[in-house]
Amino acid sequence: MKRIQLFEFEDFNWFPVWIRSSMTNLLAVLHKILGTKDVLVNLLATIRAKHYFSKVVDMGSGSGGIMPDVIQELNKNNNKPIALLLTDLYPNKQSITYINEQHTEHIKYSANSLNATNLKQAPKGLKTMVNSFHHMPPKSAKQILKSAQDNKEPILIYELAENKMPLLLWWILLPISLVILFVMALFMTPFSKPLSIKQLIFTYLIPIIPVFYAWDGQASMPRMYTFNDVNELLEDLEAPLLYFWEIKSATKPNGKKVGYYILGLPK
Repeated sequence: MKRIQLFEFEDFNWFPVWIRSSMTNLLAVLHKILGTKDVLVNLLATIRAKHYFSKVVDMGSGSGGIMPDVIQELNKNNNKPIALLLTDLYPNKQSITYINEQHTEHIKYSANSLNATNLKQAPKGLKTMVNSFHHMPPKSAKQILKSAQDNKEPILIYELAENKMPLLLWWILLPISLVILFVMALFMTPFSKPLSIKQLIFTYLIPIIPVFYAWDGQASMPRMYTFNDVNELLEDLEAPLLYFWEIKSATKPNGKKVGYYILGLPK
């Protein structure tokens, strides 16, 4: 398996929630810059055409991410709107309050914990994981895929990038990459929502958020699962008569590749 288990600060239980939220806010801005919304809108519309669903249950939602924008776009001029339920293993009260107080139609953040490795009691609907699958070590990643298949739950996993860079090159370029991401955090912060005074202070006066963001952003690259890695996880899960798996590059409507996806559908 090419993927390696580096650490990311936001994975630690002791890591301050407000810093984690600030970092996930920056990730939401990055998704908008890269056009992830268009990629996911295209994917979900294609999936719905062959496997109808009326609800999306997003897992590992963090501070909300890009999925609310995706669902709002899909529901434009749609006489069969899609509901979105945001969930997390460790729901963030601040994010729950912020999103639910928006009273956006068809979008809600659940206060109940949802463990993606056990979908037996999960709410019904298409399960999604957006740029969070790489946080899972192989054992947990495989359990997520197995739980979806065993419980006949449709699942869409999207990762923002493919793990194509040789590890040695990643190490060589690491100092430059960290500086680039640090500077990007400074420019993206004003576009974060919600933007708190604390985030501004610890970005511009005491820049610890850009430091953590830069490391986690770079550490995520070698943690991404390659296509071969995913096939290895699925090796003994193949059940062609009951469940269908698809691993492909994800594209915008114009055909431009942005990341990849793993799609699992019950037959």
